[in-house]
Amino acid sequence: MPSVAPVPAGRYAAIVDGKFIGQDGARIAGTSTYHTLGAALAAAPDSSAVTYVIYIRNGRYREKLTVDKPNITLIGETRDGVVLSFDATADTPDPDGGTLGTRGSFTLRITAPDFRAEHLTIENGFDYRANLARSVTDPAKVKNTQAVALYLDRGSDRAAFVDCVFSGWQDTLYANAGRASFRQCIILGHVDFIFGAGVAVFEDCDIISRGGGFIAAPSTPPLQRYGLVFIGSRLGRESNAVKPNTVALGRPWHPSSNPNVNPSAVYIDCNMDDHILVEGWTQMGGYSAEAARFFEYKSHGVGAVKDPKRRVLSDNQASQYGVDEVLGGWRP
Repeated sequence: MPSVAPVPAGRYAAIVDGKFIGQDGARIAGTSTYHTLGAALAAAPDSSAVTYVIYIRNGRYREKLTVDKPNITLIGETRDGVVLSFDATADTPDPDGGTLGTRGSFTLRITAPDFRAEHLTIENGFDYRANLARSVTDPAKVKNTQAVALYLDRGSDRAAFVDCVFSGWQDTLYANAGRASFRQCIILGHVDFIFGAGVAVFEDCDIISRGGGFIAAPSTPPLQRYGLVFIGSRLGRESNAVKPNTVALGRPWHPSSNPNVNPSAVYIDCNMDDHILVEGWTQMGGYSAEAARFFEYKSHGVGAVKDPKRRVLSDNQASQYGVDEVLGGWRP
């Protein structure tokens, strides 16, 4: 059963309810109430020394949102019942000209520190499968299908997510800045669906592949010690349509073919189904996996096979990948 967040009196600064019929900001039982999350965020203080908590009642909220204020926390009524959704892609026209590109395709973007979300779903609702079925001559077919659900952009740091779902296909979760913690979350995707230059730890999460493809695509800066770190998580598949030996643990992303990145992805004590490639990793854009900082430690499950291309950390090396070390002393 989905987890439920109760509504204790006085705990929340604002409530979002898609069924609310009053005026935005009206105080109901002492709490400001809004129809949309965008309206609640706009009313939040630009700077707050204390956490500003917004409670979201069950419903689908079709909104494209940026959180640019610090100390914002979102708490959903239930993880599967609260869905923040939009359906932009890299090819979606930009109102200012051109197209949105990958960076602009997000459903939710964070550009301020100390953001937190609990018990909700963030999805990019672009219909990847329907688009894939279109003929290449169909003018409606989207060619650049990058479609981000969550984007941690410049200014984001100490972002925490607990019991959340991130749903998409290509480029679902773009962790590109600061430090982030994901605990007991579900991330669904197909191609490079956890990617970027930031530091992110995934603890006790379910990493679900929706097709043969690639899980991680880090673009870690060379002087940054850590990148994407998966600890005690489970690598599974959405259905049996995802065949054995078809999904890479990751590949090294060098944006714009920039040689001055040193991608880092590490899996520690993770269970892996047999959809994982026997050789584990693969190249990207001519950059080899062997040149990247790609490692495993105590992988287990049917997909955790031994292969010369799957480098394993020693006990001493693995001890340097504790959560406190990776997140630089910050613990959500």
